[in-house]
Amino acid sequence: MNKFYNSCSILLIFTVLFSCEKKTTEIFEPIKIAFIADAHFQDIHAHFDDANYQGVKHPETGEYVNIRTMEAQLHSTRIFNENYFAFLEALDDIVARGIKYVALPGDFSDDGQPVHVKGLRKILDQYSKKHGLLFFATTGNHDPVKPFTQDAGKTDFLGEGGKEQIIVSSNKNLKSINKTQLKPIITSEIKKWGYKDILNEMSSFGFYPQKEYVYWETPFSNYTYINYSFEKALEASALTKRVYAIDAFNKHPDASYLVEPTEGLWLLAIDANVYMPNKELAGTSNNPNDFSGASIGYNNVLLQKQHLISWVKKVAKEAQEKGKVLIAFSHYPMVEFNDDASEEMKAVFGENKMQLHRVPKSEVAETFADAGIKIHFGGHMHINDTGVYKSKKGNTLFNIQTPSLAAYAPGYKILSIHNKSEFEVETVVIKSAKNFNSLFPLYKQEYAYLNETGAPSIWDKEILLTKNYKEFTKFHLKELVRLRFLPSDWPENFADSLLTLSGKDLLLKNTIETTLLKKVLEENNVTLESFENWTGFDMINDFYKLRSADELAFEDIGASRLKQYELVCHALKNSDNDMFKLWANIFEKSKNGQPANHFKINLEQNSIERILN
Repeated sequence: MNKFYNSCSILLIFTVLFSCEKKTTEIFEPIKIAFIADAHFQDIHAHFDDANYQGVKHPETGEYVNIRTMEAQLHSTRIFNENYFAFLEALDDIVARGIKYVALPGDFSDDGQPVHVKGLRKILDQYSKKHGLLFFATTGNHDPVKPFTQDAGKTDFLGEGGKEQIIVSSNKNLKSINKTQLKPIITSEIKKWGYKDILNEMSSFGFYPQKEYVYWETPFSNYTYINYSFEKALEASALTKRVYAIDAFNKHPDASYLVEPTEGLWLLAIDANVYMPNKELAGTSNNPNDFSGASIGYNNVLLQKQHLISWVKKVAKEAQEKGKVLIAFSHYPMVEFNDDASEEMKAVFGENKMQLHRVPKSEVAETFADAGIKIHFGGHMHINDTGVYKSKKGNTLFNIQTPSLAAYAPGYKILSIHNKSEFEVETVVIKSAKNFNSLFPLYKQEYAYLNETGAPSIWDKEILLTKNYKEFTKFHLKELVRLRFLPSDWPENFADSLLTLSGKDLLLKNTIETTLLKKVLEENNVTLESFENWTGFDMINDFYKLRSADELAFEDIGASRLKQYELVCHALKNSDNDMFKLWANIFEKSKNGQPANHFKINLEQNSIERILN
């Protein structure tokens, strides 16, 4: 009898061991996750509870809306109003695809204003209750702008008669007002919330533990996976227990968390916001003005948040040991995002132009690749891009930049986890959005007012003829290039030498013999005359399309024009002008980056491969 039981015990042990081994190597249950970065949500239908102000009346519907001017939109890297409709369109598309998990890698709000964060929460709650979506957010430099709540406001809301309407949270934010301006509106709903208020409002979207989660932790919690309980997580989630030292006197919140929403999937939400002191502080300060914004990202994480790196290493190691699929997301890129053209861009534009101060150092990618991050989704730059970095130790990090819904080309990413080593990434472009043009009658009033008052610069009203949301964002980018990027980022002499030249002029700026050039044109089935149809401005505008949308811009630019740019770049690299040579290298690299539309990643082979649609 004892021999029988001993045999059964041994058999049972082997069965358990085999089952455990099988659990760590079995095929992962396929899961899809949607990533919506930089929604910059503004609730255009919201009203202020503490102010006798409804907004501006729509001339056709009679409804009141609170929107920013078109003038403001066309000088900003983000759209403020129409992205409201794009956000709803994206959520509806996610629901139609049967996806249940949605990650929001920062800047889900625009400056953390109470009126907009509350409006966002209501919409997320509606989609959670009606469609069963689970949202997981992390913080960006616009939510919060500073670690603590501060008075704020905007001077460029659209008001009655097409005029600008000032809306601020305090009289202290008001400057001198002239007689022609509309009466300012004072409301606390337009201040900029800090961590405490934003996380409290967004508490059910990953920032705090929920009973339905399999597991949840922070960099500061001290329980283990084995002895986890919701009660322990709830106690550890208090914001006062999730702080790190920024200097000898001050501690700031860190909203990072790890969540297992379903068995086997670990989502690592990294709060990479760092608010550096603007001066040496002699004591504790809750004054937002004593600290900088957080837009630099991971370069400052290496300086100030070493606790995050230690935690990421621990999480990655445990994920490997427990057979979990680990997907990281945060607001900021971990890998260079200019298709390795950053050095050439510094030489042409300067180190402080073209947002080059936001490019993460190679040390960032090295650190997080060796910490165990393999796949990371970022935002912040409003671009569609993929960066691949291999560390000196041989670890590979795939950094996937999610485009913004508030800029060209508007879209979101879908990650399909086929198994523990094979992943598929698809970019969904929001081409059309219901009611995207419903505010256009109000912009017509604005344009008429600017025109009548002789405004020194005025936006192109042709944008009000756009037929769909993607076309609207493309026009937005073109005006942004004309009104902001060219005046602020481009060296005047270089811009002047490039803007008015035709494609033909650019093609002929080379040292190639005429007979050889003619042969090249014949081989590529193009004529010299076809290069007269566009100018240097068109090339610059298309460069920004490529920089923003990567291969998503190919269709908008067209195969013929792309071929012409290829030949022009080849010619410019053979010119005797160093700036033209650098420009050609920058343009070529922007056109020939890693797969960024639809592709697959294999972690066993450390490979990335484009999927042709």
